[in-house]
Amino acid sequence: MSQTTTRDMTKGSILSQLIMFSLPLLLGNAFQLLYNMVDTIVVGNFVGKEALAAVGSTTMIINMVVFFFNGFSVGASVAIARSFGAKDFDRLHKSIETTMAMTLGFGVFFTAFGILAVRPMLRLMATPDDVMDEATIYLRTYMAGISGLMIYNMASGILRAVGDTKRPLYFLIFCSVLNMVLDIAFVVLFKWGVFGVAFATIVAQFISAALVIRLITKTNDVYKLTWSDLGIDKGILSQIIQVGLPAAIQSTITSLSNTFVQSYVNFFGSSVMAGWSCYNKLDQFLFLPINSMSNAATTFVSQNMGARDIKRADKGTTVAVSVSLTVTFVITLILFIFAEPANSIFTKDAEVIQYGSMFIRANVWFLLANCVGHTLGGAIRGRGDSKGPMFIVLFSFVLVRQLYLYLVTHFYANTPLTVSRGYPVGWVLCGALMLLYYLLVVKKRKHSI
Repeated sequence: MSQTTTRDMTKGSILSQLIMFSLPLLLGNAFQLLYNMVDTIVVGNFVGKEALAAVGSTTMIINMVVFFFNGFSVGASVAIARSFGAKDFDRLHKSIETTMAMTLGFGVFFTAFGILAVRPMLRLMATPDDVMDEATIYLRTYMAGISGLMIYNMASGILRAVGDTKRPLYFLIFCSVLNMVLDIAFVVLFKWGVFGVAFATIVAQFISAALVIRLITKTNDVYKLTWSDLGIDKGILSQIIQVGLPAAIQSTITSLSNTFVQSYVNFFGSSVMAGWSCYNKLDQFLFLPINSMSNAATTFVSQNMGARDIKRADKGTTVAVSVSLTVTFVITLILFIFAEPANSIFTKDAEVIQYGSMFIRANVWFLLANCVGHTLGGAIRGRGDSKGPMFIVLFSFVLVRQLYLYLVTHFYANTPLTVSRGYPVGWVLCGALMLLYYLLVVKKRKHSI
């Protein structure tokens, strides 16, 4: 079988391999983020402040569901990348069929769960009454089409595991542009409000899923998906669960913790909520190079562990962290300087822009700690160890963050600024603990788990 669309990361320049792998992934993540960001821009400029707050307040719930599934996709990617690195194409084939069967099951489950649990979760987040109805409409519509996003993410994960990040990018660019056009049509022309932006998003997501599924079923390459072979291989599923379940638990509980952060923000009303929403959208863009390099580190380390080249896996980890720090520093500096113009993309409300800029300038520099925590976490998962990063992230992002929020709001000062500091407290602690774990525990192991 031809392997012309794959990338073997077990040889060649480490820096070149990581950059060439992560750049298309970075652009792809940026365009995928545009799905929800365009929703925010359109409702903020054409519907109103309450609609902007409604869309922004649902982000944490959407992330909780998506991140749980994406945790399992990490396990699947590690299993596929290991098989590819070891040149075991029979196991690679079984891993792909197991992965897609699991994805279809998750799609059905989360669609039903998401629709039924919307209202109780919004209540749990103390969503104000003037935002509740529009937030419910947006979230229920979005969750009705969540399976399209899941199928696209998993199929793209299969391609990433064998080193192909370019073609999923092309599909995503097309569908992101389509989402923008549909957003404007449904909101500005048809006056569908928050329902319109959510409906535009799920239409675009299903089209991107269809395109990437067609790619992996029609190819003659080693990652070809054969529907007649679709099924669950118990051994491979066990490996996916071993790595994916801790990652899924970590992501879900962290996202659930963030819904409680949102409830602290909601206390201050729609202007602060809208400013927090703007900040979160910009913050997600800052996370792009970090997440892209973390994913690159996972695939790089997985392939090289499959090839039994531990020394190269260690070198790749160091290079990945260095690149992540450099790129994030430059982007952070730009956003810090141009905070107000960046927030004005979403709204013209002066008060909202003021709060969004305050959140940015208070927190963005602490994102450098995530370059260490997230990138090392990705590399450690590539070695097959998902439990260590899980416990570190849960301790830092959940336990310590919630303890901080409770203490400062009850015994110090309950202000938007002190609440927003809950994020960097967790980031810095996670980065420090992940570095210690990698140096003192992971590197001392002689072989993969």
